[in-house]
Amino acid sequence: MPVSAEPTSVDPTHENSAHANGTEELRPHAEHAFAAELAALAAQDDRPRPARWKLSPWAVATYLQGGTLPDGTVITPKYVGPRRIVEVAVTTLATDRALLLLGVPGTAKTWVSEHLAAAVSGDSTLLVQGTAGTPEEAIRYGWNYAELLANGPSRAALVPSPVMRAMAEGMTARVEELTRIPADVQDTLITILSEKNLPIPELGQEVQAVRGFNLIATANDRDRGVNELSSALRRRFNTVVLPLPESADAEVDIVSRRVDQIGRSLDLPAVPDGVDEIRRVVTVFRELRDGITSDGRTKLKSPSGTLSTAEAISVVTSGLALAAHFGDGVLRASDVAAGILGAVVRDPAADRVVWQEYLEAVVRERDGWKDFYRACREVSA
Repeated sequence: MPVSAEPTSVDPTHENSAHANGTEELRPHAEHAFAAELAALAAQDDRPRPARWKLSPWAVATYLQGGTLPDGTVITPKYVGPRRIVEVAVTTLATDRALLLLGVPGTAKTWVSEHLAAAVSGDSTLLVQGTAGTPEEAIRYGWNYAELLANGPSRAALVPSPVMRAMAEGMTARVEELTRIPADVQDTLITILSEKNLPIPELGQEVQAVRGFNLIATANDRDRGVNELSSALRRRFNTVVLPLPESADAEVDIVSRRVDQIGRSLDLPAVPDGVDEIRRVVTVFRELRDGITSDGRTKLKSPSGTLSTAEAISVVTSGLALAAHFGDGVLRASDVAAGILGAVVRDPAADRVVWQEYLEAVVRERDGWKDFYRACREVSA
């Protein structure tokens, strides 16, 4: 008998904050925040759907990349990048192959994972967060020790993991930061992904995955503390690499969209026309990340950090809050300077030298950047 799980339903009335208990959520799950879009897609989606999918593969891809439906409903883009990448990821989930989203930090792996699970299963919460201390029980199952001591091993004493629940209900499970999990715990997934069952030797039973079950994992190979995947486990995944934004314009668009969403969710006052400062933050991050200025004339040293799009979003969001609460309501260089310094200078010795050289050799000489140079010098002193 499979372990039962109650999937979260998609309710259009929950869009952007409402929870079933009436409280306001700081960060609603994707299936709640974008419930109206998911409902609109489901209502107009007449294409074939794999077993237990809420939407067809075409509709899932449209949900992630955005578009306009025949009735005029606008689907906002969740991922700005090559459509083929999204199509391959969605197609993988429609087969019996698990999906591994691979990329450097800040390439929206978690964001894509959550939205894929929300669109496919209507529930993005069957999540295992990978850390150096993630135990095997987080992937397989645990025990209610009070029940175990009172009555011995039984189904009532068993505590299913998110992966076990997904198997039993034909849902999509998520494993975040797979390469942070110890190697012996990672390999717990091999039987699940190859045999599509999870043995429970204490009970002499097993949980068989039902149709619709699949798993999305995310990983990067640039952070410290990485545990390389075994070849046996890697073969069970179809790997899709999420690249950094190809152009500065694309990255500015991504940062602007996310900052606007985050600002509204935090009820921050609207700051007019901050795109110029966003572009400067993105330019600084891209140049230091690439080791060369945007005009190709000056080679640069790169700091130890990744300077990802996600970090740019964080810097601009912090600047937005400063401008709204302690400034004149206009996003200025002084609002983002401290955030940039914190993102760039991770190693106080080596990174500070890189930053000072960049300020003096590039920022100081760039037309229209005098205010930015002064603001950065003030916080760097």
